[in-house]
Amino acid sequence: MQVRTPAVAGMFYPGEPHHLEQLLERFFLGAETAEVRDPYAIVAPHAGYVYSGAVAGKAYATLPADFDGTFVVVGPSHGGYPTCASAVPWETPLGVVDTDTALVAALGIPTNESYMRDEHSLEVQMPFIKYRCPRARIAPVMMGLQDLGSAAALGERIVGAIEETGRDVRVVASSDFSHYVPDRIARSQDLYAIEALADLDLERFYERIAERRVTACGYGPIAAACTSAESRGAKHARLLQYATSGDATGDMSSVVGYAALAVI
Repeated sequence: MQVRTPAVAGMFYPGEPHHLEQLLERFFLGAETAEVRDPYAIVAPHAGYVYSGAVAGKAYATLPADFDGTFVVVGPSHGGYPTCASAVPWETPLGVVDTDTALVAALGIPTNESYMRDEHSLEVQMPFIKYRCPRARIAPVMMGLQDLGSAAALGERIVGAIEETGRDVRVVASSDFSHYVPDRIARSQDLYAIEALADLDLERFYERIAERRVTACGYGPIAAACTSAESRGAKHARLLQYATSGDATGDMSSVVGYAALAVI
């Protein structure tokens, strides 16, 4: 059977299983909150774990550990490839995450495993899923065009696939925020854009990204996740944690921003 093997293990996150498990355990320690439980969707960063892992853990901690449904994981294409899906299992140092092939087929998105081979925006999420919800399956989607129309269409495809298959689904939107700007600028412009998501106003979210030239790499996946969640009853996106790479390195002159959000 074909399996998508890790491309960035040992770089973005530990490739040794015990080390990885210890690190993930640390991220989840104290990360759960009584305020948000089992959201329709989450937003989690996809940088190296040393920089963004604690923020991602905050998002995943809102999901029940016994969730055994399917995660539609949507990440941006850093290689410039068009939107596509994966229908093969994904290997992690903690074991293989099975793909929900029926849901992938119901999405109606072309599959292309070669385009997926080096994409870290999806891969970085898989150890979190395997650790937090070991019985869950995945439907990985790599997003090319990220305009609002494309995001809305993808969100609607997700809802249609859920209705067709009857699957219990949560959506993971993989995104970092501002890239390589001073910390104070990253925080100001990222939080300004994120504020528009409080009531799921995606048009305002896109307007603010354009207005401040926010270099978020996964704004399309965020919008697709919010669209699908709103169709299922969500009303808000709550910011759980925001940080920058400067919090880890101490260098505030050029940072990347990270946010954990829950769509509820």
